[in-house]
Amino acid sequence: MNYKVKKEHRKKMAIISSYFKGETYGLLGPQMAATIIEDNTLFNCIVVAVTREDNKDLVKKYLADYFGAERPIIGFSSLSGREDLFSFAKELKNDGAVTILAGPQADVDYLGEVGWLRHYNRFKGLSDNFTFAIHGPAEQAVHLLHNLDGDAWSNTSGLIYRDKGGDFVQNVKSEWDENHLKKVNWHNLYGLGETGFIHINITTGQVLQQIGCPYAIRKRRTFIDYPVSLAGNDHPDVKLFIKGCSFCDVAADKGFYGELDIQTVIDQIQGLPELSDGRKIPFELINENPLYGLPKLLEEIGDAGIRPSQINLTLRADWLLQGEGNLLKAVSLAGSMGGKILLGSIGFESFDNTILRNLNKGVTAETNLETISRIRRVKEKFPDSFMYSRDDGAIHGFIHPTPWDNKETSCNIQRLISMYALNFDILPYKSTPLIIHHASSLGRWIRKVESQEKMKFKRYGNIIAWW
Repeated sequence: MNYKVKKEHRKKMAIISSYFKGETYGLLGPQMAATIIEDNTLFNCIVVAVTREDNKDLVKKYLADYFGAERPIIGFSSLSGREDLFSFAKELKNDGAVTILAGPQADVDYLGEVGWLRHYNRFKGLSDNFTFAIHGPAEQAVHLLHNLDGDAWSNTSGLIYRDKGGDFVQNVKSEWDENHLKKVNWHNLYGLGETGFIHINITTGQVLQQIGCPYAIRKRRTFIDYPVSLAGNDHPDVKLFIKGCSFCDVAADKGFYGELDIQTVIDQIQGLPELSDGRKIPFELINENPLYGLPKLLEEIGDAGIRPSQINLTLRADWLLQGEGNLLKAVSLAGSMGGKILLGSIGFESFDNTILRNLNKGVTAETNLETISRIRRVKEKFPDSFMYSRDDGAIHGFIHPTPWDNKETSCNIQRLISMYALNFDILPYKSTPLIIHHASSLGRWIRKVESQEKMKFKRYGNIIAWW
């Protein structure tokens, strides 16, 4: 079928995503999904970035203007656990819209927390809020959109819905297809204006190189301490088999698929918007272990005639130590091309070994501190082409408070912060409280605590309150 028909003759769809007020970063997942839909169906598809401050009545009005007489078909992706967007989806569904939950954790958030039918306090899922959910690659939506009112539900890969009897039906998701991961329309992101949706000019993009995290395939048997608030009770250890960091729901959601072909990555970089001088806008390289292949990628970028401005990296502290040589090569190469490397986020998370063990980080505070010493030395060697500090825009992982904070851990962390001047360049302006998604390993941990102690922790949407 030819989908290159005139724009005014095509149907319409929108994808709503969480966003921060005043920002201009891209949303790779939703924007790539919208691109796939436009290229493979008769639907035009925009992405609407909705902040917490946005007036939902205004969003609803602009959606009505956008869809006109058509029945609204609205996807929701990358919602960041926002209950206001969950409620908004339900309101739109009740008004007659088709609402689709997609993106990270779409399956478990639609189905609900383990055991919710037997435990009234647990998160019951979002099946009342969304017509259905799609878990896995975005191209699975293509078949559904071709047969939206037909009998396509039962044979749409990755689709999750409730049948006429109210029972859940969960179809097996498709494998990733790199042919759909080469292209992103970076001009399909909109926010709220005074009279309608307005285009958001993206200044920082993302490039997908690795799906999931290699650490997520490392399964280990460990135990997690009780919360300090219950530490005085006589209780057994909470033993768990954990893959990845204990707080990470991505480990359960994606696991580790692997790296994409380097040409797929180059195609994505080639499609990024350009700055006024012809260089590509800064972009985050989505790869949890990027240093191994980074020099090769930069060489390929240069051979393709691409001029990068800045590449932002996210990685673990121990993998930085292992790949320090490649980091030095990459920074040198980026500098020779007129670009920069920013260590945008290193997952330190804590500087106390008890807390790191409970987070199942697989590193020690000593590893974190050695990493900081190394990157400070790299900065001395490459002052113009290497960045890593808070003032450079980096936001390194620092989780506080946690359920395991006590006087000893607090004193230990404060001592190291002072000794290594971490407030000078490493620590973010605000720490991130520990967030326990119901499908993470810590979700299993807290349910065991509830069972053993005959108690209940409050749920805020798909998040479990440990405090």
